[in-house]
Amino acid sequence: MGLVMTLIVGAIVGWLASLVMKTNAQMGALLNIVVGIVGAWLGGWLAAVLGFAATTTLASLVVSIIGACVFIALLKAVGVMK
Repeated sequence: MGLVMTLIVGAIVGWLASLVMKTNAQMGALLNIVVGIVGAWLGGWLAAVLGFAATTTLASLVVSIIGACVFIALLKAVGVMK
Protein backbone atom coordinates (compact mmCIF):
# COMPACT_ATOMS: atom_id res chain seq x y z
CA MET A 1 0.00 0.00 0.00
CA GLY A 2 2.95 2.34 0.64
CA LEU A 3 4.08 2.21 -2.99
CA VAL A 4 0.58 2.99 -4.25
CA MET A 5 0.31 6.00 -1.91
CA THR A 6 3.76 7.19 -2.98
CA LEU A 7 2.70 7.09 -6.63
CA ILE A 8 -0.61 8.85 -5.95
CA VAL A 9 0.91 11.60 -3.82
CA GLY A 10 3.80 11.96 -6.27
CA ALA A 11 1.34 12.41 -9.12
CA ILE A 12 -0.60 15.07 -7.21
CA VAL A 13 2.55 16.95 -6.15
CA GLY A 14 3.99 16.78 -9.67
CA TRP A 15 0.72 17.96 -11.19
CA LEU A 16 0.45 20.91 -8.78
CA ALA A 17 4.07 21.87 -9.43
CA SER A 18 3.51 21.67 -13.19
CA LEU A 19 0.56 24.05 -12.81
CA VAL A 20 2.68 26.50 -10.82
CA MET A 21 5.56 26.28 -13.32
CA LYS A 22 3.22 26.39 -16.34
CA THR A 23 4.49 23.10 -17.80
CA ASN A 24 1.26 21.14 -17.38
CA ALA A 25 0.54 20.90 -21.11
CA GLN A 26 3.81 19.09 -21.86
CA MET A 27 3.85 16.75 -18.86
CA GLY A 28 2.01 13.45 -18.78
CA ALA A 29 1.00 11.35 -15.80
CA LEU A 30 4.29 9.43 -15.66
CA LEU A 31 6.40 12.58 -15.69
CA ASN A 32 4.14 14.12 -13.03
CA ILE A 33 4.80 11.11 -10.81
CA VAL A 34 8.57 11.26 -11.37
CA VAL A 35 8.71 15.03 -10.80
CA GLY A 36 6.55 14.70 -7.70
CA ILE A 37 8.64 11.95 -6.11
CA VAL A 38 12.02 13.50 -6.97
CA GLY A 39 10.73 16.94 -6.02
CA ALA A 40 9.52 15.70 -2.64
CA TRP A 41 12.94 14.22 -1.93
CA LEU A 42 14.67 17.40 -3.15
CA GLY A 43 12.35 19.64 -1.13
CA GLY A 44 12.89 17.59 2.02
CA TRP A 45 16.65 17.71 1.53
CA LEU A 46 16.64 21.48 0.90
CA ALA A 47 14.43 22.06 3.94
CA ALA A 48 16.82 20.06 6.11
CA VAL A 49 19.81 21.99 4.77
CA LEU A 50 18.04 25.27 5.54
CA GLY A 51 17.16 24.05 9.03
CA PHE A 52 13.43 23.77 8.44
CA ALA A 53 11.60 20.67 9.66
CA ALA A 54 8.28 19.93 7.96
CA THR A 55 6.49 18.29 10.89
CA THR A 56 2.89 18.49 9.70
CA THR A 57 1.23 16.99 6.66
CA LEU A 58 0.51 20.42 5.19
CA ALA A 59 4.11 21.56 5.68
CA SER A 60 5.37 18.37 4.04
CA LEU A 61 3.04 18.92 1.09
CA VAL A 62 4.20 22.52 0.66
CA VAL A 63 7.88 21.50 0.90
CA SER A 64 7.26 18.75 -1.66
CA ILE A 65 5.59 21.15 -4.10
CA ILE A 66 8.41 23.67 -3.70
CA GLY A 67 10.96 20.91 -4.29
CA ALA A 68 9.10 19.76 -7.40
CA CYS A 69 9.04 23.36 -8.69
CA VAL A 70 12.80 23.59 -8.12
CA PHE A 71 13.26 20.29 -9.97
CA ILE A 72 11.17 21.55 -12.93
CA ALA A 73 13.25 24.76 -12.96
CA LEU A 74 16.42 22.66 -13.07
CA LEU A 75 15.00 20.59 -15.94
CA LYS A 76 14.16 23.81 -17.80
CA ALA A 77 17.66 25.20 -17.19
CA VAL A 78 19.27 22.05 -18.56
CA GLY A 79 16.98 22.16 -21.59
CA VAL A 80 14.98 19.01 -20.95
CA MET A 81 11.75 21.03 -20.72
CA LYS A 82 10.60 24.19 -22.42
